[in-house]
Amino acid sequence: MEEKLNIAIFVDYDNIEIGVKSTLRREFDVAVTLDALRERGDIVAKFAYANWGRQERAARQMSENAVQMVQRHPSSRGDKNGGDINLALDALEMAFTHDHINAFAIVSGDSDFTPLVNKLKEYGKTVFVVGGKAFTSTILQRNCHEFISYESLIDETPKPAPKGAQAEGKGSGDAKGQGQRPARHRAAALDLNRAVPLVERALNALERRSVQPQLGLLKSTMLQLDPRFSEKAYGAGSFSEFVEKLRDAGYLKVSGTGGQATIESKTPAEAPPPKAMVKPDEALAPLRDVLENHRLEVEEGCVAEDLETWMAEEKPVFDLQKYGFTEFAELLNFAQDKSVVRVEPDEEEGLLVYLGAEFYPPALPEGHEPVREKEPDHVRNIRRRRRRKAGL
Repeated sequence: MEEKLNIAIFVDYDNIEIGVKSTLRREFDVAVTLDALRERGDIVAKFAYANWGRQERAARQMSENAVQMVQRHPSSRGDKNGGDINLALDALEMAFTHDHINAFAIVSGDSDFTPLVNKLKEYGKTVFVVGGKAFTSTILQRNCHEFISYESLIDETPKPAPKGAQAEGKGSGDAKGQGQRPARHRAAALDLNRAVPLVERALNALERRSVQPQLGLLKSTMLQLDPRFSEKAYGAGSFSEFVEKLRDAGYLKVSGTGGQATIESKTPAEAPPPKAMVKPDEALAPLRDVLENHRLEVEEGCVAEDLETWMAEEKPVFDLQKYGFTEFAELLNFAQDKSVVRVEPDEEEGLLVYLGAEFYPPALPEGHEPVREKEPDHVRNIRRRRRRKAGL
């Protein structure tokens, strides 16, 4: 029998609130998050960390949902590292002192919580991370037991841009954007073909364990292999609908109905011919080209929507879904973890994009001259001929 999960929830409100506001043009709704976690177990403790004196609306929302508010006192330097440490210490203390709590949910996109996630797993706890795909570190997404994207929990009805984003424009030449920013549009569904390798890995793992693959077991195995998996990224409202889509596309055999349905992969001869898969890393080359073309603007910080427009104009065949991204902000989040860009959320502008560390190579130590590559012979000969013609 599967162990019942007793979940303790820790909300890094400052991080999740600005992440949702800057990428989704929405206000963070803790009730939506709680509902999603109730589907996975019993919620036995709820804590949220913020400077609540400045969060009247959010404080009311937390009270209505019986979330215990922990005051985060900002330091004189204006950072919030102390608050993050308090959250981590409180979570670890609970893991030590409350044996009946066997699952933790960290509601944040901050990669600084990766050591906490790893330590909780080390103590045998199930760890969920709730955050946006566009602002949660991919490192954090990969290291929990299940990543629950906030985008998958909310409806897709466009909402007005946050207050301040509708202010008058700053002039047509301002790289940081003009006027009202568009509300988030519905993300395009990924090609089912991208999910097939993960499904087949999960089915093979179950076969090696001599376990009959049923719906719930297949999904849990897929999440073990990739905590970022979500059927909603493929346009399915539920996992059973996702499996039906794969069956209808000819990738799977399904016998039985409901939760008792058993699933098998088809042989290569029976399944559709595989499509060529493009790795997410390959999306970085065209992004680098556009960043270099607009280096001056990006060095000062440009709005993500402007960079997306430049990509569309200069790389017209570039297709996000081809690389496994549903939205441009997801690509930026991935590129940030690869040091190609640096992304900062801004309540008025949305996401601001700066050049990443790879565009600023470290200086050589004093006294060291750069190593010059040897010039090819044919290039050297051309230079000599040109100098002779010029009489040099």
